[in-house]
Amino acid sequence: MSRLSDLYKAMETLRKEGLPVNEDLEKKANELEEDIIKKEILPVLSKTIEPALQPVKRELVLVVDYVPGQPLSVHLSRKRNFTAELTDAKEMVLDPEVTHKNQGGRSDEKFDRGPARDMSVVFPDGTVIAEKNAAETMVAVVRKIGVIKVRKVVEEYNLKFCKVPVISNRRDAKYGKSQKDLGGGWLLITHSNNPMKKAFIEKVSEVLHLGIKVMLK
Repeated sequence: MSRLSDLYKAMETLRKEGLPVNEDLEKKANELEEDIIKKEILPVLSKTIEPALQPVKRELVLVVDYVPGQPLSVHLSRKRNFTAELTDAKEMVLDPEVTHKNQGGRSDEKFDRGPARDMSVVFPDGTVIAEKNAAETMVAVVRKIGVIKVRKVVEEYNLKFCKVPVISNRRDAKYGKSQKDLGGGWLLITHSNNPMKKAFIEKVSEVLHLGIKVMLK
């Protein structure tokens, strides 16, 4: 929350001085707001609103109108597709919570781990990504391709490590420590061996026609 508060203060200072707030600051504020909604507010809403709505047996849409300093206003609609009329609307839904056989215990998915440093990725433009370990290389590759682009491939092809979507907006109860923050509320799970990481990157490259080469030693 502190980063967002600091950003708000900076924007307010610029406005008081009669200086324009540039698009980059506005974009950063939007991203941080969405990140907080996905990581902190959505989980709370899921735990409180879903149980409260159990008696309701018909589909509906609830829209929360939030204005700082004013009471919340909630609107109800029976039209499931009404959001199509809101051109700037974004759907924010948490991925389903994954249940593991050995929740909190040892990994229920076994694989042979390779050397941490032995993976490099080459892009057609000549860019080479080879971080100090394969997990960080994977994070850097996803960021270069574009998190949203990769997430769409993950959704379309149901790509998972240890039952968890490779890019998810939910911190997993068991493998959360191996989920790397990509920003915007998205998390990348790296709990896998190098051949699995290689196969994932190659699948994304194939689907998006990127021509990426992944090399293991």
